Amino acid sequence: MPKPNRGAIASPAAPVHAVAVPTLPQVGFLRQAQVLQFVPISKSTLWRRVQTRTFPEPVKLSVRVTVWRVEDIRQWIAEQSCRA
Repeated sequence: MPKPNRGAIASPAAPVHAVAVPTLPQVGFLRQAQVLQFVPISKSTLWRRVQTRTFPEPVKLSVRVTVWRVEDIRQWIAEQSCRA
């Protein structure tokens, strides 16, 4: 059985990959899961803020499809950063 080389420098087992950071598109629509990638709140808080009108209202595209306008989300994020 070979002896381990104690003086060798350990190399990483796998290369380190950069994590892809989502980017907010310029125009279009976002589904709920996409909105939550850019806004650090829970689903429940999102809907509570929609009810209290402190978050942009969504648009119903169909019975089962609800989206937010990217422009509205961008504006909301800008307003939040001005408050901080």
